[in-house]
Amino acid sequence: MIGNVSIARVETPDDDVRALIDELDRALTEGYEPEQHHGLALEAIFATGVRFFVASLDGAPVGCGGVALLDGYAEVKRMYVRERVRGRGVARAVLARLEAEARSCGARILRLETGDRQHAAIRLYERAGFARCPAFGPYAAMPPRAIATSIFYEKRLDVADGP
Repeated sequence: MIGNVSIARVETPDDDVRALIDELDRALTEGYEPEQHHGLALEAIFATGVRFFVASLDGAPVGCGGVALLDGYAEVKRMYVRERVRGRGVARAVLARLEAEARSCGARILRLETGDRQHAAIRLYERAGFARCPAFGPYAAMPPRAIATSIFYEKRLDVADGP
C-alpha cells in the first residue's frame, strides 16, 4: 500500500460523493443493459438504513462504499475505487470498514451483487472470504434478464471475525 488511507462516514452527499458515484455509474454503464443496473440512486444512499463511507488517500477522496442494513442481513452498496489508485489497499480498507459496520449493527451475514465484468471486484470479494450464493432479496424476484450478468456473494460475519 502507498500513502495513508482514511475512511469516514458521510451523512449527506457532497461534491466528492457525487463525483465518485458519477464515476461509478459511468463505469457500470459500459457493457450492461439498463435493466441490469442495480445501484442505489444518490438519494437512496443517504436514506435510513444505509451507512455510507468515503475513503481518502493522503487526504484526497478516492473511493466509497455503503452498507444497507436490511431484515436479516446487510448488503454492500455502491462500492467503488478510482482506477488510478487501485492496487493500493483502498478497496480492502473500504470493504473491511463495511464489514465492521455491518457487524457492529448486529448483522451476521453480509451480501452483495456485482457484475460479471467487474473482475477486480470479484477477486477482491473472493479473497475477502465471500462465497457465491443465489440471488437474494429483491434480486430474487427480478426477471432472469435483469440479473443475467449479476453475481451474488455472501459472507458470514461471526463474532470471531471482529477486530
